[in-house]
Amino acid sequence: MSTENIRDVMRGGGDRFIYVVSAMAALNGLLFGFDTGIISGAFLFIQDSFVMSPFVEGVIVSGAMAGAAAGAAIGGQLADRLGRRRLIFLAAIVFFVGSFTMAVAPNVPILVAGRLIDGVAIGFASIVGPLYISEIAPPEIRGGLTSLNQLMVTLGILISYFVNFAFADAGAWRWMLGAGMVPAVILAVGILKMPESPRWLLEKGRTEEARAVLNRTRSEGVEEEIAEIEETVDKQSDSGLRDLLQPWLRPALVVGLGLAVFQQITGINAVIYYAPTILESTGFGGVTSILATVGIGAINVIMTVVAIALVDRVGRRKLLLVGVGGMVATLAVLGTVFYLPGFGGFLGIIATASLMLFVSFFAIGLGPVFWLLISEIYPLSVRGSAMGVVTVANWGANLLVSLLFPVLTAGIGTPSTFWLFGLCSLVGLVFVYRFVPETKGRTLEAIEDDLRQNISMMD
Repeated sequence: MSTENIRDVMRGGGDRFIYVVSAMAALNGLLFGFDTGIISGAFLFIQDSFVMSPFVEGVIVSGAMAGAAAGAAIGGQLADRLGRRRLIFLAAIVFFVGSFTMAVAPNVPILVAGRLIDGVAIGFASIVGPLYISEIAPPEIRGGLTSLNQLMVTLGILISYFVNFAFADAGAWRWMLGAGMVPAVILAVGILKMPESPRWLLEKGRTEEARAVLNRTRSEGVEEEIAEIEETVDKQSDSGLRDLLQPWLRPALVVGLGLAVFQQITGINAVIYYAPTILESTGFGGVTSILATVGIGAINVIMTVVAIALVDRVGRRKLLLVGVGGMVATLAVLGTVFYLPGFGGFLGIIATASLMLFVSFFAIGLGPVFWLLISEIYPLSVRGSAMGVVTVANWGANLLVSLLFPVLTAGIGTPSTFWLFGLCSLVGLVFVYRFVPETKGRTLEAIEDDLRQNISMMD
């Protein structure tokens, strides 16, 4: 699309406008994914530049997770106070600073500081991206549009793998890490032309601004939607984060926290962060292992596109059940392959294929659906803060897994580590079946009404 066409879309309205706005907001996910994937390749060469203990190696890899937990802890409240649009801009600026710091780091402490700064930015981004899209998108396509954020996460991971491969021969890890400044600049410039969330505007009493945004993103029913949102705002005028502990909201809190933890303890980011290391153990060389991760990244993107196509047709619950069930099976195979004697050759091929299948099942289930659901199931007045609490749990679990994965493989062995992830996935499957609701096709206000009235949303 040309610059003039984009400008026309931004001045106009309708379907094209909402897709452009959602795609721009989804660049938050690109920052998230790029940071997740870039360290996997860069780390192979960082080890050649600095003398580090295994613990320090774990700190470098997991530093961004600690920063993300901190960013998520305050990001939700900032989203409620500053607005969704301003927080997106802030996330882009912070990510730029973090990427620059890592690129010029003269020593390990500065490198870790850069990872922490980058982490704060992706903590912001992981909350505000899906939150913004879910609040601006029409209900009938909200699932697909919100899942664009997860698609951008997978694209960010894939792009980072290409960047890693491009600089692998030279071992130029500084260029790998510094490349994150590019998407940060694109997001910062792009978000300046985006509208604010209409739901946030209505909550702040800025009705005419909200009406203008809705008129550009809806073909009909604008006044009815405004009335529905205002009614919800009136009900929640005195509410706050403490409402999450009230009986009517506990089911939503349990679902959000449960999915946040299971998304990580099933092992996905251990695979993403350490994919080249895992593939090296199957017989690939250093540069070849990085190239092989490109295939994993491509599968991740393709299956996320499949999930986006299905999430508003099949529903959130069914995708989760299929995805988590597939993860259980592939982790069982992975553990078995690494357990068998004479690992390598044909077994190495099976291990690589199993890794790809594992990522595929994650990409159609826990990957996109977790972020979509937590942007849907919380009341407007605490939506940002509630997503902050849940996202802190998600990043805390991410930090734990990324820090402990090398320890687990060294202590109990790679087979047992994958079986442990498989057991966690099995428990997660039971959790999804018992507790996760279906929100397909429902307005955010209708979902909240169901919670208030204790109406089951199970299929």
